[in-house]
Amino acid sequence: MGIEKLNHIFNPKRIAVIGASERKGSIGAKILKNLIGVGFGGGVYPVNTFRQTVQGIPAYPNISKIPRKIDLAIVATPAHTVPQIIEECGEAGVSGVIINSAGFREVGAEGFAFEKRIIEYQKKFNMRIIGPNSYGVLRPGINLFATFAATLALPGNIAFLSQSAALCASALDWALESGVGFSAVVSTGSMLDVDFGDLIDYFGADPKTRSIVLYVESIKNARKFMSAARAFARTKPIVVVKAGRYKETDASTLSHSGSLGGEDAVYDSAFRRAGIVRVSAIVDLFNCAEALAMQSNPAGQNLTIITNAGGPAIMATDHLIERGGKISILSNSTKQSLKKILPSYCNISNPVDIFEEATPDRFRSVMEICLKDENTNGFLLIYSPQAAADPIELAKTISEMANQTKKPILVSFMSEDKRSRDACKILQQNRIPVFNTPEQAVSTFMYMYSYTQNLELLYQTPEALSIESTDSKSLKDILRRSICREEKSLGLKNSLLFLKKYNIPTVRTEIVYSSKEAKSQASKIGYPVVMKLLSPQLPHKLKNEGVILNVCSSSDLEVSYDRLLNNFNKLNSDAEFHGIAIQPMLRRNGFELLVGSKKDSQFGSVILFGTGGTNTEFFKDIAIGFPPLNQVLARRLMEHTLIYKHVVTSRLPLNIPLLEKLLVKFSKLIIDFPEIKEIDINPIIVNHNCAVAVDAQIVLDLEQEDLDPSYCDHLVIAPYPSKYISEWSTRDGEKILLRPIKPEDELLFKKLFSSLSAETKRFRFFEIIKELSHEKLTRFCNLDNDREIAIVAELQKKEKTIIGVARLILDTSGNNAEFAVLVSDSWQGKGLGKKLVDSIIRIAKDKAVKSIYSDVIYNNKKMLGLAKKMGFRTEKIDYDTIKIVLAFN
Repeated sequence: MGIEKLNHIFNPKRIAVIGASERKGSIGAKILKNLIGVGFGGGVYPVNTFRQTVQGIPAYPNISKIPRKIDLAIVATPAHTVPQIIEECGEAGVSGVIINSAGFREVGAEGFAFEKRIIEYQKKFNMRIIGPNSYGVLRPGINLFATFAATLALPGNIAFLSQSAALCASALDWALESGVGFSAVVSTGSMLDVDFGDLIDYFGADPKTRSIVLYVESIKNARKFMSAARAFARTKPIVVVKAGRYKETDASTLSHSGSLGGEDAVYDSAFRRAGIVRVSAIVDLFNCAEALAMQSNPAGQNLTIITNAGGPAIMATDHLIERGGKISILSNSTKQSLKKILPSYCNISNPVDIFEEATPDRFRSVMEICLKDENTNGFLLIYSPQAAADPIELAKTISEMANQTKKPILVSFMSEDKRSRDACKILQQNRIPVFNTPEQAVSTFMYMYSYTQNLELLYQTPEALSIESTDSKSLKDILRRSICREEKSLGLKNSLLFLKKYNIPTVRTEIVYSSKEAKSQASKIGYPVVMKLLSPQLPHKLKNEGVILNVCSSSDLEVSYDRLLNNFNKLNSDAEFHGIAIQPMLRRNGFELLVGSKKDSQFGSVILFGTGGTNTEFFKDIAIGFPPLNQVLARRLMEHTLIYKHVVTSRLPLNIPLLEKLLVKFSKLIIDFPEIKEIDINPIIVNHNCAVAVDAQIVLDLEQEDLDPSYCDHLVIAPYPSKYISEWSTRDGEKILLRPIKPEDELLFKKLFSSLSAETKRFRFFEIIKELSHEKLTRFCNLDNDREIAIVAELQKKEKTIIGVARLILDTSGNNAEFAVLVSDSWQGKGLGKKLVDSIIRIAKDKAVKSIYSDVIYNNKKMLGLAKKMGFRTEKIDYDTIKIVLAFN
C-alpha cells in the first residue's frame, strides 16, 4: 500500500476525536484540548456516545453522524471497542487513523484477535493506520498536535519517528528546553500498518524535513525499510538510535556462522548499507541530525581544534582519538603563519591554544589561516567565557568566517549566561551547530564522518567482475531431496559440491566407511592427510574431537580411524555415522578465514567474513554484509575486520582482489538458494595466489516456503533481476543484448550521454545538460530494483557500447510507474525505441503495475508517434508537455 493516504494523517483538513472527553486526565480529553488549544486550522469533531458537546464543541454519537468527510480519525477508546470503530471509519470513508488505545498484543490472545480484525478492516477499506499504542502525531508547522503529550513542540526541520511513547515524551521535553524544532514527531506504536519504511518514504519527500531521526526497537518489514532508507539517505541524513544492543545468541544454531554475528551486529551493518548514521544516545540523535542538516559533511576524520582554554581542548583531543578520529597535522606553512600573529607562549600546533586573552579578532585571524590548511577536514572552536572575548561578537565573527569554507565548523560554548545563549542563537541562525561540551561536538563530528563513509559506499562505482554462470538445477534437486527427508544439513561432500559449482575452489575430499577404504584413498591423495568424522550430530568437528590432522602413514591412519570411531561411539545413541572424510593436509602458508551466511529473523540472509580456523570463536572477528555483493561492497565488508586491517598495515601476502571475487560468487550462491539457512566455510585458506575451502557445512531451512524465486524473499536488498535479460536482432541482423543496468555501467552510460545531441538531451531531460556528475551517474546506474528498473541496449561487439536505455520507476503503492526512454542519435528510427518500450511494458505487467506514464515535450514527434501506435492515450499537462498513459487490464 502506498503512502499517498498518509497525507490525510499528516496534513488533515478535518479530524474526528473518537473517545473525546471532558474527564480530567483522560487521553481523549488531552488530545482534544491539544488540537483546539493551539489553533489547528482545520475542523475538529469530537465523538462521544453520551454527550452533545465536549469542551464546548458539538459532539457526535459516532463517526457516521458527522456531516463532513473526515480525513483523520483519532481513536482513544478501550481496546475491545476499536475493531468496530475502525470498521465504522472505513464505511464513513476515513483515509487515516491514529490508534492511541492500548491493550492489544501486549495482553495476549484477546489483544491479538483485536489486531487481526483491525487489519482486516484496514485492508478492506484501504486505510492507513498508525498504532495501536501510539503517543500521537505532531506537526508544529501547521499547528497539528494530535497527541496526548503534556509538552508540545517548536517548528523545525527534523522528523522524529519513535517506537517508544515514553521516549517521545522525554524527547519533547528535552527539545523544548534545548530549542530544537521538528517538522514532525510520530509515535509509531505497534506498527500494525504504517511502519518506519512508510514514514521514511513520506518524510524523505517532505520539503519541510531536512533530516530524519529514528528511535528503533525492531524493524517490522526490513526490505521496505532498507529500500526507503537507501532511496533518501543520499539527500537527507537519516540518524538512528537502536535500543536492545545485547541479546543472547540462539542456542539452536548448528554452524559457526549461525552462532556468530548477533542481532545487533546485523542491525549495525544494515544501517551502514542503507546510508544511515547510527548513534549511541538520544542527545547524539538530535545533535547529529541538526549538524548534518546545517553543515557540509567532512571529507575525512582530521579535526582542527581552536580554543581559548587548554584543558577542554585536551579532553576533546582524547575523545576524538577514542572515537577513531585524528587531530589534523597542520602544515609548516600554517604554523609559520600562526607564529607571526600569535604571542610566543601560544601553542601553534593542533589544538591551537590562543589563550584566555584572545579577542574575537584573534579568533578571526587564526581561523583565516587554519581554514586554508589542506590537512584539515573540519573545525571545532571551543570558547570558555573570558573578559577579552564578548560571546556575541565572537559568534558574529565565527558566522562570517563560516561563509569562507565548505568544511564543517562546530562550536562549543562552555557558558550559559544570557549573552552566551544569545550568541548561540546567532550561530544557529547562521547554520552553525553549538554544543554544551567539547565531547558532544567531537562525537557529532565523528558521526558526520560516518555519514560521509556511508555515502561513499552508496556512490562508489565497482569494477566489473567476470562471474561465470552456474547451472543450479542439479543443486536444487539435492536440496529438495534433503528437505523432503527432513535432513537439517547437507553432508561435507555435498556442501563442498555447492561451492565447487560456484567456482569456489575446494580441497579434494573422499568419504570412506572402513579402515581399508581409508588406506586406499589416502594413498591416492598422498600423505600427510586429514581425517574428519562426519555425523549430523557433530556440527563442530574440531571442538568435539572429530578431526585428526597430519596423518603421515598407513599405520597412523589405522590408529586414527579407530580413534575417530571411538569418539563417534561416545555420542548419543541416535547419532548417525556418515563416514570419515579423507583430505590432503594443506601446508598452512596462508590465512585461515571464515566465509559464511545465516538467516536473520528480521533481515534474512546475511554474509559473514572474518578470522577462521581455530581462532574463530576466540577472536570473534566477524563482519556482516548483505547480498547482493559487488566488488566495492565485498571490499567494504572485509575492511570491517581486524584480519583485513592486520594484512593491509603489515603488507602481508593476501590476494584481496581474489577474495573480492570469491565473496561475490558466494553472494550469488546465497541469492540463488533461499532453502539455505546457514553456510559455514571454515576454514578457507587464502594466500597471495589462491584460495581453497577446506571445510564446509550447509544447514537447511526446512520452513522456507516455495515462493517466487525471482523475488528472493530471503533478501532485504533486491538482487540483480536476471530474468529481464533478453536478446534482440535489428532488421539488419545486428545483435543487441537487452539487460538491466548495473552499477559497473557508469562509464558506459557516461559515454552514451556524451554522444547525445542537444535535442536528444532536451527531449529526455527537459533541458540541455552538458555533463553528468559522478553522483548523478551513480543515481542512474546504482538502482534499488524493487523501486526502479533500467534496461540498457548493449551492442554485442568486442568493445561494449550502450546505445539506449529505458527506465521504469514505480510509485510507492506499486500501482503506477513512470517511464522514460533514451536512444543514441545514430540508432534512432531503427526500432530500438519501440523494443525498449516493449521491455518496459513487459516488466510493468510482471510487477502487476496498473498503468505506466511518461511526460513528453510537445515537439518530440517520434516519441508521440510511437506512443500513438502502441495504444497510449495522451493528456496535455501544460503548453509544452504532453503526458502519455498506458493502462493495463
